[in-house]
Amino acid sequence: MALEVGSVVEGKVTGITNFGAFVELEGGKTGLVHISEIADAYVRDIKDYVKENDIVKVKIINIHDGKIGLSIRQASSPGLSGPPRERRRPPTRSFEDRLARFLKESDERLMDLKRATDAKRGGRGGRSRP
Repeated sequence: MALEVGSVVEGKVTGITNFGAFVELEGGKTGLVHISEIADAYVRDIKDYVKENDIVKVKIINIHDGKIGLSIRQASSPGLSGPPRERRRPPTRSFEDRLARFLKESDERLMDLKRATDAKRGGRGGRSRP
């Protein structure tokens, strides 16, 4: 079967980058699933959703100059026949955990700013105070 835009096929994840996942299709052809086409939700880390050697269902969304654009998100849409693919989502953290992390990161940033400001002020003699 020839690869055509709009068709849904299965492929094997052969590589993962910070911008997408490479999927080997039938006939040895390789396409790219951009990070925006991994899932309906915001994807911070692709490895939370797929890993190398996973078999995934993908929809061919474009073919341009021999490059194949793929989408896992569109292949698992409810409008397609068959059950949607189970997605791996990062575990949800409680409000308290998120607040504690925010406060810790905020304190670290504030300390970095204070250090940078102190470094700019020092070293050229003292300021006289009345």
